[in-house]
Amino acid sequence: MPNIASVLKEEIARLARKEVRGEVEGLKKASAQYRTDLSSLKKRVATLEKQVARLAGRPAAKGAEAAGEEAPTRTRFSAKGLATHRSRLGLTAADMGALLGVSAQTVYNWEAGKAKPRKQQLAAIANLRTLGKRKVKAELEKLKAQA
Repeated sequence: MPNIASVLKEEIARLARKEVRGEVEGLKKASAQYRTDLSSLKKRVATLEKQVARLAGRPAAKGAEAAGEEAPTRTRFSAKGLATHRSRLGLTAADMGALLGVSAQTVYNWEAGKAKPRKQQLAAIANLRTLGKRKVKAELEKLKAQA
C-alpha cells in the first residue's frame, strides 16, 4: 500500500502544474498579441518615415509659390571647384577675397576645406561664377578705384 504522504505530494504537484499551465497559457497569448502589435507598428513607422523623407525632398509649399515668392535655390560648394574657378579667372586669393568681401586667408581656408562659406558668401560666389574674365577685371578695377 502506497504511503499517503507520497500520494498527497504527487496530487499537489499535478494540481500545481495544471494551475501554472493555465497561467502561462494566458501569458503566451498576450505575448503573441504584443509581438503582432509591435510588428504592425514597425511597418507603420517605416511607411511614415518614407513619407517624411519624400516630403522633405519636395520644393517649397504651393502657398509660397502662389504668393509670388521664389523658393530659395541651394548653392553647392566645392573647395576644389572654388580653387579651379579662381585659377581659371586668373585671380589671386586677395583679389578673390576683395570681390567676395572676405580676406585672402578666408579664401585659402575655403579652398583647403578647413571652412565653408556662409549663405551670403555662397550667393556672392554663385554670382562670381556667372562672370567672365573681363567682367571680373572690371569689377576689381571698380573696387580698387573706390578704395
